[in-house]
Amino acid sequence: MDNKKRLIIAILFVILCLGLGYLLYWVFFAKKTPPSNVSTGTTTTTIGKLPTAGEGTITTIADDVTVGLPTAGNLPSTQGFDQTEITSKQVVDSPLIGLNPDKDGQVKFYDQIDGKFYRLDANGKMQALSDEVFYNVQKVTWSKVKNESILEYPDGSNIYYDFDTGKKASLPKHWENFSFSPTGDKIAAKSEGLATENRWLVTSDPDGKNIKLIEPMGDNSSKVTVDWSPNKQIVALSATGEALGDDRQEILMVGLNKENFPSIIVEGRGLKSSWSPTGKKLLYSVYSARNDYKPEIWVVDAEGDNIGSNRRLLSVNTWVDKCTFADERYAYCAVPIALQTGAGFAPALANGTPDQIFKIDLESGVKIEVPLNENHTIDSLNLSPDGTTLYFTDKNQTGLFNLSL
Repeated sequence: MDNKKRLIIAILFVILCLGLGYLLYWVFFAKKTPPSNVSTGTTTTTIGKLPTAGEGTITTIADDVTVGLPTAGNLPSTQGFDQTEITSKQVVDSPLIGLNPDKDGQVKFYDQIDGKFYRLDANGKMQALSDEVFYNVQKVTWSKVKNESILEYPDGSNIYYDFDTGKKASLPKHWENFSFSPTGDKIAAKSEGLATENRWLVTSDPDGKNIKLIEPMGDNSSKVTVDWSPNKQIVALSATGEALGDDRQEILMVGLNKENFPSIIVEGRGLKSSWSPTGKKLLYSVYSARNDYKPEIWVVDAEGDNIGSNRRLLSVNTWVDKCTFADERYAYCAVPIALQTGAGFAPALANGTPDQIFKIDLESGVKIEVPLNENHTIDSLNLSPDGTTLYFTDKNQTGLFNLSL
């Protein structure tokens, strides 16, 4: 190699090192502008192949603002548990997925050892939902009102199954991200065709009949989350709104009939969300440079013309999939006692960190700890319909646990 080539390679190497150094500085050390407390009028923009949307009124509480004490009329209730330590109880010792408390106060789940589905009643008695064995199920999506589910397998196979009648149907392998309608008579999914023009948000009957194309996704499929709202208005959320900077996103609300819903502005990336029981609110988590890329919980109005209004930061550092609603006003969240920088985009950093559980007033921001006398790193959290029992799975222990409130 002659001297000229060596010189060119050396120069390229220096440029590469400088670029990587700047990137590391920008990600971990550069100061970002915190979200401003602003209100904006409603605007309409056309965004790619997904629906147009206007931006709703934004009300933020910055992370350095202390939430004041609530008025007497807004004091959070502590009924259901006192400040004595609560001991969790292991009620199932097999590894499981698909945890789902039903409206009758029982808990349904899939046992990964024997391949069967079970129901656990309030007395801790297990009963098989079916004699049929389903080997190697990877994901379970339950109907919100019926004893039905969509089963997803590692090879891409998707099966609809009715546990009451035994009815079974195969769904297309290129469908994913399923969600049942609030009434249980329809499902929504992403239809991931090989060609971008064949990638659609679709709905159908639970057995795959009567398919309807809702919106083309094109190259934006990875930005769409299918999640049917309890009020039936919204079928998916799409992070395809107007570009607002590195740590802000406009989230579009996708309806069934090309409605022009207001949008939601989120202060961060990595959006994960959960509907309140009526669909009037959306609880969500994002991370940003402002918060050292740690997840933080927000709540915002999410129904009709109020979509995007009353956005509030709850000053809780966790992911929304470690939270569960008690009702429209209260939620329970499992919160790691400490988080490393970057945990938002690398959740595995918290896999060995114990959690505290808090009951959070979504109106006042007041948090009340549910005192535990042992350590758990909670994976998923669910509340029984009567509000008396928390069910959870642990990232480091197999089985199902409960807490009597």
